[in-house]
Amino acid sequence: MTTGPLALCCLPLLLLSALSLTLSEGYLTVSIDPLPHVVIGDTVTLKCNFQTDGNLREIVWFRVSTQVTEGGNAKQKIFTYDAMYNTSYSHLEDNKKREDLVYRSTVRLPEVQMEDDGLYECHVGIYDRSSRDKVILASGSIILTVIVPPKSISVVAANSPAPFSRYEAQNFSLVCIVTGAKPAPVVYFKRDGELIDVVPPGQSSSSAGEKNKKPGKSRGRSRAGLLSSQIHVSRDLDDTKLQRSLSPPEQQGKPARLGQDGPEPGREQAPQPGIEETTEVIPETVVSREFPRWVQSSDPLYYFQHRQKAVGDGTMEVRAMLTWSLNPQLDNEALFSCEVNHPALSMPMQAEVTLAAPRGPKLSMTPDRATVGDTVRITVQGFQLGPSASEVFPEPMFTWTRVGGRLLDGSETHNGRELVLDRVPAELNGSMFRCTAQNPLGSTDTHTRLIVFENPRLKKGKEHFVAIDAAFRQRSLTLTSMLLLLSFTFELT
Repeated sequence: MTTGPLALCCLPLLLLSALSLTLSEGYLTVSIDPLPHVVIGDTVTLKCNFQTDGNLREIVWFRVSTQVTEGGNAKQKIFTYDAMYNTSYSHLEDNKKREDLVYRSTVRLPEVQMEDDGLYECHVGIYDRSSRDKVILASGSIILTVIVPPKSISVVAANSPAPFSRYEAQNFSLVCIVTGAKPAPVVYFKRDGELIDVVPPGQSSSSAGEKNKKPGKSRGRSRAGLLSSQIHVSRDLDDTKLQRSLSPPEQQGKPARLGQDGPEPGREQAPQPGIEETTEVIPETVVSREFPRWVQSSDPLYYFQHRQKAVGDGTMEVRAMLTWSLNPQLDNEALFSCEVNHPALSMPMQAEVTLAAPRGPKLSMTPDRATVGDTVRITVQGFQLGPSASEVFPEPMFTWTRVGGRLLDGSETHNGRELVLDRVPAELNGSMFRCTAQNPLGSTDTHTRLIVFENPRLKKGKEHFVAIDAAFRQRSLTLTSMLLLLSFTFELT
């Protein structure tokens, strides 16, 4: 009990000694001004503010590398100010307020690049009031984030080239590829300038269909599922074909159109009694186009998938895919655009494509006047395009056939934009070749006839060979006659 008053008496002395010790040591606070995201190529100024009642010793700026080494993260010294040897205050602004000194140290980074991204530290040291040999240290840090706008954006068709489906609907996908961005951008699709209402990944078509049936939905569409769309076989929507049924035209007494009507591939049709088989009658120039034999009962659901991956240079590659059940009647010449939002862009970046079916292929043949033995090339130069399309999209697939026979190499078909006939013989004169161009939106056929002329060189060489053979025979006959005359003369003598 006797120690209680003694402790109470000593308590003010202890507090006073602690306060005097704190005042003798001084104080130091350091802070760095916050930074927004910095676009690559911009100039950045880092500002380090510190407040103290002591004398400045040094200021050191470090950049901490994001790459991990054996000893941990590597620090790189980028700026040093030593108050002992350097009395220049060009980088410092000091304002004395009461007994406190407020300093600011700035570091300017011109045209920042990807490698400037990372953590920056400002270390400040002041002298202790009690001893010049003792230094009080404090630091602050900030993360510099360098963002990079997308370098490229493109829209491609998945699984291209693909054939045209005549009797059933097929799924179609557009893929938007965005490269060179940091961080990953926001990608979305538009159709004819309007934002597409998509089904997010993981949501079933049935739940999405029920959701779309609720009132207040934009455009009031009642959509069917992508994989379970209600599709029914119908007559062609082309007004030139409304009077024709879906039965094979041979049953109506009409010749089949090339590559357009007739039974489905892979199905054999039983011969009908009383019908004579006829060969194809082909005019000099034929251009035909196929229309699908089905229509959708409602607009499809648009499904959206989004994937991203890091690239070696620190940027991101984003692939966004839009999938729906294609309707060639409605989707032909529809404008689809992929747009990208990114904090480094002042306005959205976009790429657009117009879906277009191939029609009216333009063929060229070289040489213009083919002779026996020449190499003939038949190439698709382009198509007849609609008013809103600048090219056929997706890229069509090309199939070549010879009407009434096989190709020169013995095959039935040839795939590719160009058909090459090496050393054409005279037997190909008058042959008709069919080029079928198709993509998921439609199919079209074009025919061209090959005219092969006689080769003057070969004809001249043949005539020369015949003349030499005749002269040789004449000489042989003369020699034989002389030998017979000599033998007869010898017998008489």
